[in-house]
Amino acid sequence: MFDNLSERLERSFKILKGEGKITEINVAETLKDVRRALLDADVNYKVAKTFTDTVKQKALGQNVLTAVKPSQLMVKIVHDELATLMGGETAELNLQGHPSVILMAGLNGAGKTTLSGKLALMLKTKKRKNPLLAACDIYRPAAIEQLKVLGEQIGIPVYSEPDNKDAVQIAQNAVKEAKAKGYDVVIVDTAGRLAVDEQMMQEIAAIKHGINPDETLFVVDAMTGQDAVNTAKEFNDRLDFDGVVLTKLDGDTRGGAALSIRTVVNKPIKFVGTGEKMEAIDQFHPSRMADRILGMGDIVSLVEKAQEQYDEEEARRLQKKIAKNQFDFNDFMSQIQQIKKMGNLKDLASMIPGVGKALKDVEIDDNAFKGIEAIIQSMTPRERTNPEILNTSRRQRIAKGSGTNIQEVNRLIKQFDQTRKMMKMVTGSKMGKMMANMPKIPGMPKMPKL
Repeated sequence: MFDNLSERLERSFKILKGEGKITEINVAETLKDVRRALLDADVNYKVAKTFTDTVKQKALGQNVLTAVKPSQLMVKIVHDELATLMGGETAELNLQGHPSVILMAGLNGAGKTTLSGKLALMLKTKKRKNPLLAACDIYRPAAIEQLKVLGEQIGIPVYSEPDNKDAVQIAQNAVKEAKAKGYDVVIVDTAGRLAVDEQMMQEIAAIKHGINPDETLFVVDAMTGQDAVNTAKEFNDRLDFDGVVLTKLDGDTRGGAALSIRTVVNKPIKFVGTGEKMEAIDQFHPSRMADRILGMGDIVSLVEKAQEQYDEEEARRLQKKIAKNQFDFNDFMSQIQQIKKMGNLKDLASMIPGVGKALKDVEIDDNAFKGIEAIIQSMTPRERTNPEILNTSRRQRIAKGSGTNIQEVNRLIKQFDQTRKMMKMVTGSKMGKMMANMPKIPGMPKMPKL
């Protein structure tokens, strides 16, 4: 996510390294490079120029403290302006209705149906809502079936009328169904449409008028870059939507849409899709995204993801076992499962300051724990509970049973012993209980000291 932009900006700031103060000349040179980096990331030209002009004005108006280097001050100014560019404050969903109605709109292939499911799951698990999905895409073959499959997968009901070809009526009936059966949120999935298709644009406008949604979200594929911004403007002119959702932000995207869209349509980015899993949706935080673009990591989001999987009762049980040095491979496996639920492994690791750069050319497969799991599953229940009995013959049997080799088994057992010792050291703090028990992600380089 934003890897190329991050690297280019880092190079730009090096121009100021070694400089004793900020001057018109060295600022102009730095910001010329910053502007190029933004344009290469597919940021709208006017947005990039206004951004660098604002940064220059603020940089030249600053007195550099002796304790702060010019390059550090420039990073701070650029960070604050990036956050402002992307909206400044985090934009919340408006869920005041009874039920609240969320209308999804966007182009063909933007990922509206999958995103509707992800949003429903997020509202169910994080906001304790009782959502209903409404299948109002009457054009795409199997669109209704796709939403039903997703709904079944995440345990959320889907309202549909397969024989009805009136999308407005289906949406209205879905809202009535929600009122009658006590659902507190209705997410209306609609057909993809082009802004130049007048009939389809009239239909989405009619759906909006017919259900009067609390939120209208424009779903756009981040990988379409500057075209995403232009399309958002055309849709906004017709729909006056409330917010934007960027999908596929985990792909090979240059980031231009995320940096331009707020300025061009004056509507906030509310959510971002960050992977294929149904849990891979995050609320958009401009300041945290600026942190990540500038290589500062995103510890707050990492902690929040850990807290979502944090179970107080389980933690107390583990704490007692750790204190008695009874932490075993069953507990180790349990921690692996919790980490996997937190999301994409490389994305998680890149939230730690300094690690994103180290991981730039490192591939971390989401199946990175597969070998570890196979080894643990090849142990007998007694071996998992009593790791100290794992002698050479047992290790050889485990290696054969898991399809690995004795070196990999020995490496895991050594890692397990190190984890056990580390957990005992940090077991006093709540954050330690959540984070320190994370097994090392296979393939990841050594973490820098924070």
